[in-house]
Amino acid sequence: MPRRQDGGRSASPDPRLESPSAIVGRGVQRRIEIRAGSGWLPPGAYLIATWAAASFPAMLPALFLSHGSPMLAIEDAAARRCLQTLPGRLPERPKAILMVSAHWERLRPTLSAPPVNETIHDFGGFPQELYAIRYPAPASPDLAERAAALLAAGGLSAQIDHRRGLDHGAWIPLRLAWPDADIPVVQLSVQTRLGPDHHYRLGQLLAPLREEGVLIVGSGSFTHDLSAFRSTGGVLDAPERDWVHVFAEWMTNALAENRVQDLLDYRRLAPEAEHNHPTEEHLLPLFVALGAGSGETRRLHTSTTYGILRMDAFAFGSQPDAQKPAAA
Repeated sequence: MPRRQDGGRSASPDPRLESPSAIVGRGVQRRIEIRAGSGWLPPGAYLIATWAAASFPAMLPALFLSHGSPMLAIEDAAARRCLQTLPGRLPERPKAILMVSAHWERLRPTLSAPPVNETIHDFGGFPQELYAIRYPAPASPDLAERAAALLAAGGLSAQIDHRRGLDHGAWIPLRLAWPDADIPVVQLSVQTRLGPDHHYRLGQLLAPLREEGVLIVGSGSFTHDLSAFRSTGGVLDAPERDWVHVFAEWMTNALAENRVQDLLDYRRLAPEAEHNHPTEEHLLPLFVALGAGSGETRRLHTSTTYGILRMDAFAFGSQPDAQKPAAA
């Protein structure tokens, strides 16, 4: 898939890197430059590293994950199995995770940096088993400060919240993927009133974190009209509604074809857009991941729960291992 031509962060390549080792993606080449400049490689190893770049792990992609209902934490579903296999599909283990959850809305970008990541049970009326779950992943004030600095350098003022823990949009998918809760996690809020363009820009500004081993994850829902929940009877495998299907397929095709401007204008162009997203907060994390990624887009998973919630997951940029498909 071609690189975006929409004014994103792509730049002219360093001519030193345009060698016969073109099999190496520019993301990996950038990692080599960093390693060579950081003492990870011995003096004089730059050219050797360029030729042997395939031996280095690819840069982590940016991800969009659909977290669906809180019941995903305890209910068997195809999307749950996909999340459980996710770590084995990434090129390397993240050093930290920056999680953009639909369930934290603030007027301006805000990053979490509490002394301890408390588990927030921000839902009601569910089985008691859910409220007993804890996900004590370490916090990372350093990552919060680094992300805030990147946003500030791009002209977006961000603030740090020293009390905010992890809401269910963060801890449910993370607990399924990394149940040991041993990777530091920072949350970034969404600004729903500012729409897709703003969140795409957030992702572009945060993209350098991928070069530092940080996994950028947008957690929301590919479709999210909860007012239709009763019409399906609350049945997990209820047939997918037609209005869900046409919207999700338009979005999937636009992502596959890299039609970034159409995606940013999805509310006008996509069929049944407002039906599937009466409010935008559950789709905005996708635009952060899209902005942070570069190069190929890959759909990692697709399924539907309760007939109305599409649980699609996507990777943007350097890809997970194609030989390890998501669980069905």
